[in-house]
Amino acid sequence: MKIILNVSVKHGRIEESSGAEEFMKIKNKSLMAALAVLATFLWGSAFPSVKLGYEIFKIQGDDIGSKLLFAGIRFAAAGLMVLAVLGVQTRQRPLPKKGAFKHLLTLGILQTTIQYYFFYVGLAHTTGAKGSIINSFTAFFPVVLAPFFFKSDRLTAKKIIGCAVGLSGIVLINLKGGSLGGFAWNGEGFIVLAALSQSLASIYSKKLAQTMNVMLIAGYQLLLGGSLLLIFGYAGNGTLTFQTSGLILLLYMAVLSAVAFSVWTWLLSHYQVSSISIYNLLIPVFGTLLSGLLLKENVFTAVNIASILLVCGGIAAVNKQ
Repeated sequence: MKIILNVSVKHGRIEESSGAEEFMKIKNKSLMAALAVLATFLWGSAFPSVKLGYEIFKIQGDDIGSKLLFAGIRFAAAGLMVLAVLGVQTRQRPLPKKGAFKHLLTLGILQTTIQYYFFYVGLAHTTGAKGSIINSFTAFFPVVLAPFFFKSDRLTAKKIIGCAVGLSGIVLINLKGGSLGGFAWNGEGFIVLAALSQSLASIYSKKLAQTMNVMLIAGYQLLLGGSLLLIFGYAGNGTLTFQTSGLILLLYMAVLSAVAFSVWTWLLSHYQVSSISIYNLLIPVFGTLLSGLLLKENVFTAVNIASILLVCGGIAAVNKQ
């Protein structure tokens, strides 16, 4: 009887403190993994999609303005989608509380504007498969940085081993090519900087999610960050010639961004940054396979397969109990 009473009191406290948000909390680890896999699959498909978008819109490698315009439309549209869904769900105008706008703007600049400036420009100077694997730095940077911001997210020996194993895969993919073992600063180097920006944004997003609705966070960071990319794109004389295939591709990319960022923000709000971010290692797996299928890139080589196995091994090592 005493145990039942304690359980009742405990549930009473949970319902009182969490309210309507508590029923959304997923404790089942297999379902958590499924959501992480869904988000990373969508992001992995973005690599060949961006390449296809450049071909459809006839965006040249040095046309930075058009690249930023392309990215801005995608993310601003995604942000509007998320906020529209939130408005329908809550039957309220999805507006941030007083004082929250500056934090959402900061996140938008870090997560969307800065990250995707380097990402889009960098991807234009490397292959979709190679870019997706290098971008897996987004799995390692948070593992190292999170302990400085969250006491519960410790840097353990297993996490260090996981990072080392995964990083070896990234190094392996760069052993062949041009200067510095196939490493070009305006290509692979920019994608590394994009990964660092995203990692810092993940930490900042988790802090914001402690006091804000996760869909509000995802929606505004996409809308604000995307709008800035639009402004920079127009300022850089960017132009896009729209056609049916291009509109369909942009719609798909907007939807994938809306879903992936909403799911990812939710996961970050409920679990350790390092535990979730390590799933970013799956992005190069999906990116490489999809690049091979859609772009007809030569990705099924011994080096690339070994790299994929190593980065997947990093996931297992970091999450091993």
